[in-house]
Amino acid sequence: MKQNVVLTIASLLSILFMTFHLTDDIVRGMEPGTLSNLIVLPILVVQLYGTLMLAGKRSGYVIILLASLLELVVPVVHMKGAGVGGPIANSNGAFFFIWTLLALGVTALFSVILSARGLWEHLPWRQ
Repeated sequence: MKQNVVLTIASLLSILFMTFHLTDDIVRGMEPGTLSNLIVLPILVVQLYGTLMLAGKRSGYVIILLASLLELVVPVVHMKGAGVGGPIANSNGAFFFIWTLLALGVTALFSVILSARGLWEHLPWRQ
């Protein structure tokens, strides 16, 4: 499978998992569910544009790299400190919440690796 196709799939999955996670945060009351949560929309739209319209281009790799690094922070923030144990682990939907965090971390890190590799191959002196 071509690297660009795999990167596109991984980036699209990251966007999907990010929206699932934000939804779950709002439902659980971790986020207020106000207009301030909509700041993620333009970020995800830029990532979606970079993924679909700029696939295989240097600018697309940069966009995916930056967005994936931001998405990689989400599982780290949730896991630090008390983590996701205790009340979250004993609540309804805990499996989906934690699985989404892990899936987001995997797809975001994979996207970081693939976009960095794509950037490396598009360096001017390598062509």
